[in-house]
Amino acid sequence: MSDVAVIESFVKKFGALKKEVAKVIIGQDEVVNQILISIFSGGHSLLIGVPGLAKTLMVNTIAQVLGLDFKRIQFTPDLMPSDILGSEILDENRQFKFIKGPIFANIILADEINRTPPKTQAALLEAMQERSVTVAGHQYKLTLPYFVLATQNPIEQEGTYPLPEAQLDRFMFAINLKYPSFKEEVDVVKATTTDVQSTVNALFTAQEIIDFQKVIRRIPVADNVIEYAVTLVGKTRPNEETAASLVKEFVDWGAGPRASQNLILAAKTYAATKGKFSPDIEDVQAVAIGILRHRIIKNYKAEAEGVSDEKIIQSLF
Repeated sequence: MSDVAVIESFVKKFGALKKEVAKVIIGQDEVVNQILISIFSGGHSLLIGVPGLAKTLMVNTIAQVLGLDFKRIQFTPDLMPSDILGSEILDENRQFKFIKGPIFANIILADEINRTPPKTQAALLEAMQERSVTVAGHQYKLTLPYFVLATQNPIEQEGTYPLPEAQLDRFMFAINLKYPSFKEEVDVVKATTTDVQSTVNALFTAQEIIDFQKVIRRIPVADNVIEYAVTLVGKTRPNEETAASLVKEFVDWGAGPRASQNLILAAKTYAATKGKFSPDIEDVQAVAIGILRHRIIKNYKAEAEGVSDEKIIQSLF
């Protein structure tokens, strides 16, 4: 198949994928969209939301529809790196044998990632970046596609270990989950308080997803769009001459080069879902908030005056 035909089939399959997910997940269209864009771009996502907004169900459903292997890791303060990576044991022949941990799956849900100490967070970091893990000096490759979806509860910060900036930067998207609307909540209650179980069908295979990821990476991008993305990221850096006025007033640190790379990759995927063969500036703007939100460190003045990340990012367009 030519790349043009692949993109056309991708549009149809992406629409079917969203319909299938909607059988179980009511509303949250924008959140599902960003997770799927992240997966087809080959990135990871951080979900920020209060308990009970169906974060786990959403990831589980998406994994089923994509035909991928899914594991959930509940992060706790006493979780050790070996609990997620796996460990070597002596078998009956007195030989060391490696028992794989839950990190060996296609989609990992790292539930409440900020509940665990930095040592365990760092174990996940290698898997996210290198798509491999090292245990007792041996490197084990993870099966592709590989995608980490971490959740974070914004309410309880007592007894938590905030993610280091270097690890936050590894996440392509930071996605804020909001409460459902009144109608959506009514539909959720109706759907979840009966004995009717919605089943979803697997529409993809792992190899198909990898093939789509490769085609999306081959999508050409005009120089002016790349320059726009780099300029946009440059405006978030308060010490640069190009910094926006809101940034100079309310931001301590801006986004790094990984933000520019992710903007273009996500814009390519976003354009592909719309059936376009090359992204434009509007596609970059459509994905900018999710990609820049966690890469901008606001100062005390911004917190005191209630200036949101969204307001700062929108002022850059």
